[in-house]
Amino acid sequence: MNARPESAGEPLSLWWDQLPDELTMPLGAPLDGDADYDIAIVGGGYTGLWTAYYLQQADPALRICVLEAHVAGFGASGRNGGWASALFPSSLRQLAERSDRETAVRMKRTMHDTVNEIGRVASAEGWDIEWRKGGTLGIARSPLQLQRAEDEIADMRSWGFGADDYSLLSADETAHRVRMADSLGATFTPHCAAINPARLVRLLAMTVATKGVRIFERTPATAIEAGLVRTRHGSVRAPIIVRATEGYTASLAGQRRVLAPVYSLMLATEPLPEDLWNEIGLAGRETFHDGRNLIIYGQRTADGRLAFGGRGAPYHFGSRIDPVQDRNSDVHSALRDVLVDLFPAVAQARITHTWGGPLGIARDWWASVGLDRTTGLAWAGGYVGDGVGTSNLSGRTLADLIRQQATDLTTLPWVGHHSRNWEPEPFRWLGTNLGLQVMTRADAKEQRTGKESRVAGIFARKIGH
Repeated sequence: MNARPESAGEPLSLWWDQLPDELTMPLGAPLDGDADYDIAIVGGGYTGLWTAYYLQQADPALRICVLEAHVAGFGASGRNGGWASALFPSSLRQLAERSDRETAVRMKRTMHDTVNEIGRVASAEGWDIEWRKGGTLGIARSPLQLQRAEDEIADMRSWGFGADDYSLLSADETAHRVRMADSLGATFTPHCAAINPARLVRLLAMTVATKGVRIFERTPATAIEAGLVRTRHGSVRAPIIVRATEGYTASLAGQRRVLAPVYSLMLATEPLPEDLWNEIGLAGRETFHDGRNLIIYGQRTADGRLAFGGRGAPYHFGSRIDPVQDRNSDVHSALRDVLVDLFPAVAQARITHTWGGPLGIARDWWASVGLDRTTGLAWAGGYVGDGVGTSNLSGRTLADLIRQQATDLTTLPWVGHHSRNWEPEPFRWLGTNLGLQVMTRADAKEQRTGKESRVAGIFARKIGH
């Protein structure tokens, strides 16, 4: 028996479909009645599992349980684009406004270090997560996008980051790494690794389970209260309870407006022949995006596919999450068209996998982590799709906060941040989907006129970008 999940009768993602059977075996039975632990973690994705990992490393005597509604890694942790990056949803300007310039820069450098920390742990634990730290390319495909790229690098210089961290590549330098249609240049940062995200989450889960953390799979939590987690199979009492539910937070009683679940969809080609890769590039498995407003992202997988995604799926009324929403034929067709536009050589390549899932977005687009000592309730999330790296930082930070350790991590500006709730419906639905339409239309207008969309610029500034 294995725990390989499906979505509407299809593989949950390319990454899950590629897992060997030994990584899909059940890691824990459902909770059977009431129980008591020192720390109860709700959510068996990266955030919850990294928190358990670092707590167990620091104090093996702690009695820790993880409650997961499906199987460990079912959510975004097993379905994302496979970027272990230093991206953080809030800008340096926003971070500095909440703290100061020095602290904002320290936050960014901590994110750089976080990429290496994931690689360090994977190496130390002997995990094969198909790790390749090839960095990220942001391709400029129009004069307007090239100007944005130049402005981005100039801004990073103003914060004290040199070419070793962020650089601007010429058209020729870009072509040496990737040959994308209409490329005029690119930004480059080395602070990103391509991985197989399902391998990471399942190996992480197996490791913490082996070391004594109790994982209860197929145990949906219905409510979190001070000292208590209610589930359909019983209640867990613990002085410290961690909410690590990210895009699924709306399923908890009283939490519907905390994080909006917004879908990101992906597809993958069949393995491409070497002569095609010679034409495309990405020999270092660099992750890539381009300069449009509506985010796209991709990587060259370890087995020679293009895995490619974007944020074009609509938000669903009432923060509804349904497996049917993991696939949208219109959005997946549009993603394929974009991929062929970027790399015309893949026009005849077969698409073998399509998938998607929800990610969590706070009302102010701030990721946050914290612990309320008066209630014992801790939380982390709101990664806006940048959670592979940020969740590792969450786990380390929560471990320090829970153990009452004052460290460099516990004084970062996202610690203790509280975003206000999203508006009630129908305003949440109207506002979220309006933002999607603004960015979509802005890209069409910019492509048509070559001029920057003022409306998109205003929207981007409001969310810190």
